[in-house]
Amino acid sequence: MKVAIIASNGGMFDAYKVFNIATAAAATDAEVQIFFTFEGLNLIHKEGHKNLPMPAGKEHFQEGFKKANVPPVEELVSMGIEMGVKIIACQMTMDVMSLEKEHFIEGIDVGGAVTFLAFAKDADVTLTF
Repeated sequence: MKVAIIASNGGMFDAYKVFNIATAAAATDAEVQIFFTFEGLNLIHKEGHKNLPMPAGKEHFQEGFKKANVPPVEELVSMGIEMGVKIIACQMTMDVMSLEKEHFIEGIDVGGAVTFLAFAKDADVTLTF
């Protein structure tokens, strides 16, 4: 199975959605690629993914995550990479935002939309967050 995910939003809930689905799919031996664009780049930024904003009024979820033993985002990101999830940072967005590969976590690729589309065109599941 192939799972293609587009991450274009950059908040705490977005990170959990993206990496929960990606790691679950990878655990079933699916081939997974995530294309990070615009605010989604925060999810793989070296410092950004450690300080993602929780939506206003939803702060109580932090305690719920702890009680349910949900790993922090930083750990989910590492798990995804260790499980073989391919992470692609959008080159166009990086250019627009004056970002370099060095601004992001280890283990990512940089590519354009065509790079991701080559994988996504025959994916079994395609999701956007």
